[in-house]
Amino acid sequence: MIDPTKYGVSFSSKQCRNFAIDPNETLRWLINEAGFRRFRLMGYWNEHEKKPGLYDFSALDGQISTIAAAGGVISLCLGARQPRWPENHWPEWVWKRTKSERTAALLTYIKTVVERYKNQPIIISYQLENEALLEAFGERPEVDRQRLVEEFALVKQLDPTRPIIMTTSTSWGTPVRKPIPDIVGISFYQTIYRDDMYHRSFHIPFVDRLRKNIIRLTINRPLFVHELQLEPWGPTAIWKMPIQEQDHSMDTEQIARNIALAKKIRVKPIDLWGGEWWYWRLTHHKDPSIWRAVERALR
Repeated sequence: MIDPTKYGVSFSSKQCRNFAIDPNETLRWLINEAGFRRFRLMGYWNEHEKKPGLYDFSALDGQISTIAAAGGVISLCLGARQPRWPENHWPEWVWKRTKSERTAALLTYIKTVVERYKNQPIIISYQLENEALLEAFGERPEVDRQRLVEEFALVKQLDPTRPIIMTTSTSWGTPVRKPIPDIVGISFYQTIYRDDMYHRSFHIPFVDRLRKNIIRLTINRPLFVHELQLEPWGPTAIWKMPIQEQDHSMDTEQIARNIALAKKIRVKPIDLWGGEWWYWRLTHHKDPSIWRAVERALR
């Protein structure tokens, strides 16, 4: 088992469907073969409430039950903005309403999710609105700090026992305005694709260690890596890229380098990003090298 106090992994059923791999099989592989026990799970609004007031949480219920049976723990994402494209997972019906009505609908959805799962001891934290103030990435961003404050207050009212994680919306930002989360999450990327070319990220461990100390001094909050890049970022979706293009930004050497650099920030836990891709390369392309590189670097 991979120590959940040190390493976790994000899991997205949407990303599994993009790769045409079975979400349940992928999750079981991440537990039984890869050995993870800490998971970040998504609560996609547009999947759970396709029609107003009609909820279907069966898929998320199943994921939680599977992880619980393995003795794992979960950080549950809340809100409209959650990981994986299009980043903002609003149901279509909500766009026929005014902004104030959208806010009310979002708060109702969050309340429904928290009340459904707050008695599950396996849920150890919530992540509220992934990179909540980031307007430059994703479809249909609707950044609203006051709405975010209301969301935060609602979750705290419904479940004051669990910490709320919020993630910074830039590579350098530190939270100084409300809402102030209980735990701050940062992304750690090394190779990105922008403006039709590959770029090296400015992330270096020293800067993130400095940011960690600033956050502790200014708002007295812990920091961790909520998203360590261990999958390609290229000119198109991963499942459309040739293997050579995938390896251009994320090969076995880059995997080892990213994990080694993230360790130098000296924070725990480190949540990994790319588990669906590792499984897809293993099963669809019969290529175990990617997962083996992750496994070696972690152990």
